[in-house]
Amino acid sequence: MVAIAGRAILVSFQRRVLLSEFNFKGKVRDIQFSPDGRFFAVTSGKLVQVWRSPGLNREFAPFALYRTYPGHQDDVTCVQWSPDSRFFVTGSKDMTCRLYSLDAIEGFGAVTLSGHKAAIVNAFFSQDQRTIYTISRDASMFAWRCKLKRRRVRNTSGQEQDNDDEESEVEMEAEEPNGTAVAKTETDRILDARNWRIAERRMFKQNYARVVCASYQPRNGLLCVGFASGVFGIWEMPDFNNIHTLSISQHRIDTCAVNASGEWLAFGSCKLGQLLVWEWQSETYVLKQQGHYYDMNVVAFSPDGQNIATGGDDGKVKVWSAASGFCFVTFAEHDAAVTGVEFVKNGQVLLSSSLDGTVRAYDMIRYRNFRTFLTPEPKQFSSLACDPSGEIVCAGSRDSFEIFVWSMQTGRLLDVLAGHEGPVSSLAFSTTESVLASGSWDHTVRTWDVFGRGRSVEVFQHQAEVLAIAYRPDGKRIVASTLNGELVFWDAEHGRQLGVIDVRRDIGLGRRQTDRRSTANRDSDRYFNSLCYTADGRTVLGGGNSRHVCLYDVDSRALLRRFEISRNLSYDGVREMLNSKRMTEGGPLELLDPETDSDEEDARMDIGGGGRARRALQDKSLPGVRQGDLSARNVRPEVRSKCVRFSPTGRIWAAAATDGLLLFSLDEAVQFDPIELDMDLTPDAVLKAVRRREWLKALAMSIRLNDTPLIQRSYEAVPPSDVPLVAASLPVKYLERLLRFIAEELERSRHLHFHLVWSVALLTEHAAYLRDHSGTLQPTMRALRKGLTRMHGLLAKMCNENTYLMRYLLDEGDRMRSLEGDMATMSLDL
Repeated sequence: MVAIAGRAILVSFQRRVLLSEFNFKGKVRDIQFSPDGRFFAVTSGKLVQVWRSPGLNREFAPFALYRTYPGHQDDVTCVQWSPDSRFFVTGSKDMTCRLYSLDAIEGFGAVTLSGHKAAIVNAFFSQDQRTIYTISRDASMFAWRCKLKRRRVRNTSGQEQDNDDEESEVEMEAEEPNGTAVAKTETDRILDARNWRIAERRMFKQNYARVVCASYQPRNGLLCVGFASGVFGIWEMPDFNNIHTLSISQHRIDTCAVNASGEWLAFGSCKLGQLLVWEWQSETYVLKQQGHYYDMNVVAFSPDGQNIATGGDDGKVKVWSAASGFCFVTFAEHDAAVTGVEFVKNGQVLLSSSLDGTVRAYDMIRYRNFRTFLTPEPKQFSSLACDPSGEIVCAGSRDSFEIFVWSMQTGRLLDVLAGHEGPVSSLAFSTTESVLASGSWDHTVRTWDVFGRGRSVEVFQHQAEVLAIAYRPDGKRIVASTLNGELVFWDAEHGRQLGVIDVRRDIGLGRRQTDRRSTANRDSDRYFNSLCYTADGRTVLGGGNSRHVCLYDVDSRALLRRFEISRNLSYDGVREMLNSKRMTEGGPLELLDPETDSDEEDARMDIGGGGRARRALQDKSLPGVRQGDLSARNVRPEVRSKCVRFSPTGRIWAAAATDGLLLFSLDEAVQFDPIELDMDLTPDAVLKAVRRREWLKALAMSIRLNDTPLIQRSYEAVPPSDVPLVAASLPVKYLERLLRFIAEELERSRHLHFHLVWSVALLTEHAAYLRDHSGTLQPTMRALRKGLTRMHGLLAKMCNENTYLMRYLLDEGDRMRSLEGDMATMSLDL
């Protein structure tokens, strides 16, 4: 994968491990692996570089340059390999294509294919390598074929004759200087000859729309072309038959691809953040995913941890599956940015607040907005909270500094809590009591007894504006983040301060392009704007306007780990140090526009194109001008995380970042735990215990080894009749690990009854221990609940389908019996 700035990363897809990083030191427009996988070609300005493919193992210098190919007069836009990996064709903005050979071939030089009147979008080889298709932005397609020159060939009788038929299959022989004849293959005959000519000129007639992307499947001869108008078309080559055309978007299609069988088409739109997979034969969507149009502001997990809700500046609320990562429902009722989302009623209801002055409730069963909460006068809501019972909904105002309280059942406004002297930045309900905590820019955190007519219970004073607050899962502690870069911990019951953590040195800011000061001397943005406790309440997670998310231990007040959410150098604020050579009188070079990009090319071809792009093009056309108009600037998004939330299971946490929705999970790989091990504890000993039917010993030894395959082997070997006895004799120190293993097995195993037997036995035999250690075991119990809920839903769906099927079969049986009776009656009458 290569970023826009030219920084490439090599990733092992199977192991999901970063193998190496490399910087091409320039903008890379296209990169393609050869069909044999030995090389890859990459565009680098006006040059094309071929590199040897790195191996799957870690190496000191895995990227090795094989050869550089010059020849183009402008930036190279595309590169494609021939099916035999011996040649590749390139397209450029200079409106020409060039045919190169990977290795030097005697008598063969780079072939230039010129004739287009616009920049080349892509070029492809046919399956037999006799034809090259080139496509330009002005919706024109050229088919290039090589016409063989007249040569002397030798027939089967030994006589020589002239042959200039390019379709002839007669094998040629060339006389070498030493008199020996060397036979040439058909590929050599076609590509070794330099007499390439335009065989066909075709136009894509799509209302003068520009071609943005193209993809070709040589096996089936399918050419897929995407246009700037949001229309795509499929043509069958070489006859150029238009077999399918469809408009899938109102915006341009930036990239397209065809699968190996030619049945599925994939399209991507950068402006919409949309990915489509289309089966063109049946005209159905295989996959349709779209992120938020603008920044993502808030994120929330459902109580079972299976779904994730997000809200963005585009006014949309999206619900994603935590397992697959796909968005399965989108609510677009809001007219302004969404500032808060929260699940209630065991995940059956989703709440959202917005700057449009409304709080909306969505039914997660029928996927509809069933209730809207309003105020007598329009307000802008900046925060949202709901009590644990799901009966009271609260929203904090940005302009009137008030907190509004509604009834979930009736939708009526119950109370207005006044007292803050600044915008209400955050709201949080206690999980054990109906006490509401609110943080405000007036340097205070207030707690309210909602059911006691809004009485203010306690006021916690801070030294700076409060940006975010969070309750500990047991409801006894409150943590607040302030603008001066502090995390302040409070005892919610007695109203006393417990400790302070200074986070200004831990955030790890990057330097923006417009910053006049270095990162070490910058005081702004050194704070967290989002906080959350882990499921066990031992650690706190915080995110802010930086590329790092920090995890702190509550008891020791120590930084445990910093998570890096992005290394994309295209974002602003990623680098800690900037190169002073990139600064000019007009500003940083990264914010200037020294190159002609696709938007300016669109303006050139549009009659009513923007004046800024035309001015930049006019400046670059003057002699000696290299950088163009210094007033034409680019906008670079800043890397940051607006919201962080932990899953109720404690295994996943999510961040609403610049890249979108990011999910971080615990490493599920096998780890060796040396605690309580001796010389006799080996995998062979576990297997021997299984063969001897010593179930408890085998299970305990496998858990001590922390080997998942061994745990599964000893776990599944226990007969169902012996499960209660083994569960009652299991030491409590292995209980959490075994419950976590059962929760993981529920996600991928089909032995539902066996897992239910184990779960009931463990929960029944160790009920007292689980009750006394509910805080520590809460993440594991939520994971187990998530797995059981998922299996219950799948089983209920299957039962409903079987019920309908049985009813249909019974009705069909009754109908057939009645039909047979009628036939018998008719036969008797006859």
